Amino acid sequence: MKKSRRNISSGAGLAVWVVVGAVVMLGAPVFCGRTHGAEPVGLAQGAGADGAAQGAAGDGAVVGGGFEPAVFFKQHCVKCHGPEKQKGKMRLDTLPMSITDVATADRWADVLDALEAREMPPEKEPAVDEKDYRWMVSGVKGMLASAMSKHASYPRTPMRRMNRFQYNNAVTDLLDLRVTLFALPERMVRDHSGYFDPASGKMPDEVKVGSRPLGKSQLIEKRLAGVSPFPQDLRAEHGFDNRGDHLSLSPLLMESFLKLSRSIVDSRDFGPQTCGMYNAFFLQAEREPDAEAAVRDRLRGFLTRAFRRPVDDETLERYVRFVVGRMDSGERFTEAMKSAVSAVLASPRFLYLYDRAGKADTDALDDYELASRLSFFLWSSIPDDELLALAQAGKLSEPDVLSAQVDRLLNDKKLKRFCDAFPAEWLQLDHIISSKPDETLFPGFYGGQYRASMHMMMEPLLLFEAVLIEDRSIVELIDPPFSYRSALLSTWFAKGAGNFGSSTQMTFKRVANTDRREGGVITNPAVLTMTSAAERTKPITRGAWVATVIFNSPPQPPPADVPPLPKVDVDTANMTLRERLNAHRQREDCKSCHSKIDPFGFALENYGPTGVWREKYENGRDVDASGVLFRTHAFTTPVEFKDAILAEKDRFAAAFVKHVLSYALAREVEVADGPAVEAIVKASAADGYRLRELIKGVVLSRPFGQKSNPREAAAE
Repeated sequence: MKKSRRNISSGAGLAVWVVVGAVVMLGAPVFCGRTHGAEPVGLAQGAGADGAAQGAAGDGAVVGGGFEPAVFFKQHCVKCHGPEKQKGKMRLDTLPMSITDVATADRWADVLDALEAREMPPEKEPAVDEKDYRWMVSGVKGMLASAMSKHASYPRTPMRRMNRFQYNNAVTDLLDLRVTLFALPERMVRDHSGYFDPASGKMPDEVKVGSRPLGKSQLIEKRLAGVSPFPQDLRAEHGFDNRGDHLSLSPLLMESFLKLSRSIVDSRDFGPQTCGMYNAFFLQAEREPDAEAAVRDRLRGFLTRAFRRPVDDETLERYVRFVVGRMDSGERFTEAMKSAVSAVLASPRFLYLYDRAGKADTDALDDYELASRLSFFLWSSIPDDELLALAQAGKLSEPDVLSAQVDRLLNDKKLKRFCDAFPAEWLQLDHIISSKPDETLFPGFYGGQYRASMHMMMEPLLLFEAVLIEDRSIVELIDPPFSYRSALLSTWFAKGAGNFGSSTQMTFKRVANTDRREGGVITNPAVLTMTSAAERTKPITRGAWVATVIFNSPPQPPPADVPPLPKVDVDTANMTLRERLNAHRQREDCKSCHSKIDPFGFALENYGPTGVWREKYENGRDVDASGVLFRTHAFTTPVEFKDAILAEKDRFAAAFVKHVLSYALAREVEVADGPAVEAIVKASAADGYRLRELIKGVVLSRPFGQKSNPREAAAE
């Protein structure tokens, strides 16, 4: 699905929450959606890249400094995007030269995307002079940058509940639990050797890990008895599972939260051995004869941590009255406090993440909002005491302080939660869980009740962790000098088989990549297997994966009436897969997308359906992996394909930054975010594209520190 860049806010209203069984009424702010599409978000009328644009492209208008896109459009584009034809529903002869609304900014951003990807003009049309091409790209970038810097209205991050992963972490941190709250199969790697220590700056040469979703024993660990998770949250298409439009709250799920919160404090295992705060919070000391004062004192700090900002007196007194009332009716101090905690864990102020109403269309986050955004980004959990203290002092938003806090969070072991969530979702590794190659054709993939995929998924995730912990270049995600391999994976590319070893603990060793055909997030068996069918490779699926994950440019879905590729018959038995697909996709409405994604997919054709290297197909025909990346970089092998991607480092870095920014903000990246993305990439390039500094750039960027939730919209 093609991403929409429209700046449309969405949210959910929630006025009162009734906590069943606790009889606590808790107020929460009301948020309503609002469309900003009709408001100016770009250049003032008549202001171009340097302040001199006016009119429409069809008028032959000049946009400052000799920038004349109308002439370029007339020469290269209007034939297919003019009054007679509008391919891709794009018409350029009427495209305004002044960007005064989101719709116009979107259209110019689409033009820029097509130009930068070298998709236009089509190959059958005369080529554009390179000097003219660069002039056009630079001019459009200038227009958009000027527009966004003057009147950018960032998309609103919608009000949303915590997803399952965040809830687990938040409850664990809030209650200082020493056991697992509930099992999470979506946390793909289980650390059996305690290897993850980001403060050390070094990933061990040998680690022992387990596959949580594919190794059943990996979900067996010490946890609170009787506590069961709510359903796993779905990952957004081409996105992450923390997106507001996917985190709704049905009446059934609401009831699940109420039961879940009660089951936590009622668990037979919930006590001093499993809860670090138990004695100090749930037990009344002899020196505290005034029970009400003890309740008030304890709840003030607890509610502040749970609600991520100082609790107001009215809310505090409501909880105090609730606890005191239960004690007056004969309930013990400990049980009454447990009831209060249960109410907090089901309160909207705990469950929901949202920005408070601001004074303008785009406002700076207050320090408490910034603390939450930062902690949920890197720790998938609530802010700790240090972040809240800095927020209370009004210092967190100071650039030097914020930069130091990013370093602190990146050096904390809770960073493992970022590694548990972001890379697996970015790489879409959930697909490997359901991959089942044909058992007759690929017997080495199966080892009893286990599959090789439990080893495969570890390699790219351990690589990501090493790049992050050691602050290496993100370029090494594409072409690393090392990999982490188990005994099975060490022989996989050559044999497609190996020693499965223990299903409880898998040992992975750091090895040098002596063969560039192996290693990296593109040419690893997990991605190659999950983008294949049971019996054959799927170049189109692989190409779509590369377009989406590596270049953040997901293709549009295929037309509904496209038939599947016919099975091999007498007429096609001697064809290569490329030849069969060429014969299959002659439809005009399919060619534009296929010309974009097919080179990505066929570049990986040397890897069979389980990632095993091959030179020929089963019919004896040679595999053809040749292609041209962005009509500029020709390649004939997967290694040359990697070289082509490395020649476009800034393009990959920009795509990666957009993925990280989208994850951090829990929303799609829109056209207003463009200048920030470009600035982060520019700074990252000067620093060698190091991952930690790139993450810091995201946190220090304007979109990360801003919110779009004007007071009048909230009042609606």
